[in-house]
Amino acid sequence: MEFTKMQGTGNDFIIINNIEAKIPVEKLGELAEKLCHRKFSIGADGLMVVDSPVFGGDFKMRYYNADGSFGEMCGNGARCLARFGYENGFAGEVQHIETIAGMVIGYRQSESMYRVRLNDVSVRKEMDVSACGNKYHCAYLELGDPGIPHAVVEMKGLKEMDREDLRDLGKALRRASEFPKGANVNFYEIIGNDEVADITYERGAEDFTLSCGTGTGAVVTVLKERGMVSGDNVKVKVPGGELFVTVNEEGIFLTGPTEVIAEGYVNTKELL
Repeated sequence: MEFTKMQGTGNDFIIINNIEAKIPVEKLGELAEKLCHRKFSIGADGLMVVDSPVFGGDFKMRYYNADGSFGEMCGNGARCLARFGYENGFAGEVQHIETIAGMVIGYRQSESMYRVRLNDVSVRKEMDVSACGNKYHCAYLELGDPGIPHAVVEMKGLKEMDREDLRDLGKALRRASEFPKGANVNFYEIIGNDEVADITYERGAEDFTLSCGTGTGAVVTVLKERGMVSGDNVKVKVPGGELFVTVNEEGIFLTGPTEVIAEGYVNTKELL
């Protein structure tokens, strides 16, 4: 089976064209878990599967986390998939990508730079959550319907914080009872005018990732609502680089770089 490996600000993905590969849907979770294992296979944060469109899009995206669980959508993955769709003839300069969370629209900015309109906010709550012996104020958002769950938590001194302590907190909040679907936990700190630092403990990866696209969209959405950022091309510094988020009456837009890392073949008979 042919595959492409791509990354966007350190969020890396294996992409397969299932229109040609024809892997049964019930096998895709198992395939994701095996392909994404960094010591025994290619290794990635998730598997992106291209399938035939159903609702008038250019193609359908199925997303699976590294643990094999199905994900509603992935922002950085969608940016990478938009480039894959353009470069492989599935779409033109504008890409309409069907996801379980709703239609995602991609825009080619340059050879490597892609912008996507993320799914709209479907759930929005504010709550205090107890974890690791303290209470933390969380803004909870779901993007899309069914939605991608995000807990947005301010963390002053984020850069200097001990990563092991922060990992323990992320793990506790990710599974807090207040979040019935679990949550991607976005820790943020405002570091300048329209400039935010963000690190995400991701559901499905069950650890920090170098970047989370929908998470940065959730953070900027919350901060714009609170009047703390303009919402216009806000720079978000993630461990894997920089993303830019715009939140306006037309939606939530995520812009950033993409990179094709490798193309090759994988032996699915051995894996499955």
